[in-house]
Amino acid sequence: MQNRSAFNLDYTLLSILILLGLVSIFTLNIIEPSLPAKYEESNFWLRQGMWYIAGGMVVAAVMLIDYDRFHQITWFLYGIGVLSLFMLFVGFPPGIVTEANGAVSWFQFPVIGTIQPGEFIKVILVLTLAHVIVRHNAKYMNKTIKSDLGLLVKIVFLSLPPMFFLITQPDLGGFLVLAAITGSMILVSGIRWRILFSIFFIVVDIALIVVAVWYFFPDHLTAFLDNSGLDHVAGRFTGWLNPDENPDAGYQLITAMLAVGSGQLFGKGVSDMEVYIPERHTDMIFTAIAEQFGFIGSSIVVTLFFLLIYRLIHIAIQSNDDYGSYLVTGMIGMFAYQIFQNIGMSIQLLPITGLPLPFLSYGGSSTLTYMLAIGIVLNVHSRTKEYMFETRWKN
Repeated sequence: MQNRSAFNLDYTLLSILILLGLVSIFTLNIIEPSLPAKYEESNFWLRQGMWYIAGGMVVAAVMLIDYDRFHQITWFLYGIGVLSLFMLFVGFPPGIVTEANGAVSWFQFPVIGTIQPGEFIKVILVLTLAHVIVRHNAKYMNKTIKSDLGLLVKIVFLSLPPMFFLITQPDLGGFLVLAAITGSMILVSGIRWRILFSIFFIVVDIALIVVAVWYFFPDHLTAFLDNSGLDHVAGRFTGWLNPDENPDAGYQLITAMLAVGSGQLFGKGVSDMEVYIPERHTDMIFTAIAEQFGFIGSSIVVTLFFLLIYRLIHIAIQSNDDYGSYLVTGMIGMFAYQIFQNIGMSIQLLPITGLPLPFLSYGGSSTLTYMLAIGIVLNVHSRTKEYMFETRWKN
């Protein structure tokens, strides 16, 4: 038997992370002169570098702890995460809760700065669901339909509170990320496939009904969403499906498509950006890469993300501990959906939801969250045991 040391790092994953960090800092440095005047001398590239350094410290701190000990703090973290979202929901404490672009998603502290609990709840939900799945499967060794349904109820019950608070902020992107995490965890939880297929067909039927109602009765559905406080959802979809007919809702999508398309095959070159996109350093950073470096440069970035997801899948499969596999699987769901959603909304494949592109978009809370997630993955990898002539059978 070969037992990996606690600091046996995955240098492939670290190399991918470093390359993504360099792309982020370089792109932020290039696009800063084209940002609105209010961001003059903001030095986003320098601040992003500092966030990466802080994130490296977070990774090192997480590596010092055996990930199995996360069981002991799971409920504490879940309680803190949901409580922070509840405080944003009720606007408490006043003066600390901050609103921006119509969303109440941040705490503004005098010394620490801005914190977005909606980012950290993603990792917290992964920890919580992995803990619940492992404990449930250990308790019910002989699985039945009743035990599987019980596990499904537990997963959904724990996922709904943070999802509810995010959709009411409103943060549609964060809501969908939590849904992706929940879905990925359900898939690997051991629940029998006939139950999962039944749920899948129910979800598809509901989606088809919503699409039909949207197509035949758009005014009624829009009025319903407006009365439910979800008018931002209707705006995102109308701007996505008919951006030319809804210039206000579709403005960002139209400019994003212009920027991506104008890059063509090889791009316009460094610092040559003719299409103005507000807040390009956050959600729309991919459009800056596409405009400057074209299809070739964009493909390189997409390849880096593909290698990142591939490596995470490899680590999840390689882990011979169920808890570790569940943790990494949750991170895969988080990263894969955010990458697909962000790039997809930049090319009109998906509606705009305001999600940052992992490791590239500027943001303190988001960068620290991603680094925390990578730290947990590296922790699982470093403590995976290898057995000579090992044959592993997994149910």
